[in-house]
Amino acid sequence: MKLSHEERIQLHEFNNLTKSLSFNMYDICYTKTREERESYIEYIDEQYNADRLTKILTHVSDIIGAHVLNISKQDYVPQGASVTILVSEGPIVEVPTDHFDESPGPLPSTVTMHLDKSHITVHTYPEYHPHEGISTFRADIDVSTCGEISPLKALNYLIHSFDTDIMTMDYRVRGFTRDINGRKLFIDHDINSIQNYIPEEIKDEYDMIDVNVYPQNIFHTKCKLKEFDLNNYLFGYTKDRLEDDEVDEITDKVKMEMDEIFYGKNIPRP
Repeated sequence: MKLSHEERIQLHEFNNLTKSLSFNMYDICYTKTREERESYIEYIDEQYNADRLTKILTHVSDIIGAHVLNISKQDYVPQGASVTILVSEGPIVEVPTDHFDESPGPLPSTVTMHLDKSHITVHTYPEYHPHEGISTFRADIDVSTCGEISPLKALNYLIHSFDTDIMTMDYRVRGFTRDINGRKLFIDHDINSIQNYIPEEIKDEYDMIDVNVYPQNIFHTKCKLKEFDLNNYLFGYTKDRLEDDEVDEITDKVKMEMDEIFYGKNIPRP
């Protein structure tokens, strides 16, 4: 059902729907030597340490109009970091009239909303292939909200906060609320794809696949960069330092890594 702003659903009491967004990003790099690999991991740990991740998640809280209750953050040894933010209903100045428009969210600006209790988390996972020189950094962010506005409003900001080769996103609406007549509502807004909330300029840069289960209000989108420049996957040097056969070999390895992550399966090596 498509509702105009004048036809907004009147609820019996509070909106009890839980809306959860899981955003996963992958950065891939070719690190030929142990020294290169260690330097890359050190760079990633510095670039995405707990303090910077806390700033990103705090901006997400601002975007969805949440009030921060508590922040827990940790940098790990030898690498990786985690941040968890507990948030509650913030001061409600005005609920935006476009709160369910199928459009990208702010980048960033504050959006006020009716929000009860929620949490936002991020975990990072640097890792590397033991033999083939591929290092991969993954960050997982989860935004779970109760109330009127979807956490998809923070998606635009999250995409722009990370240097991303591969993205996978899951959005799910759980539970139910009731209208004034007691009728259950298992979703309170129209959505046919997470892509509705991704800017056109971003969609132009990525190949995208949707896997959606509409009766269960489950939406999944994965994205892979279309353009490939090997220089973006070398750490500390450019491909002009390599022989032609090295360029071809490294290109094949990096593209293989990207395809396996994108399609979610191992591809047989030649």
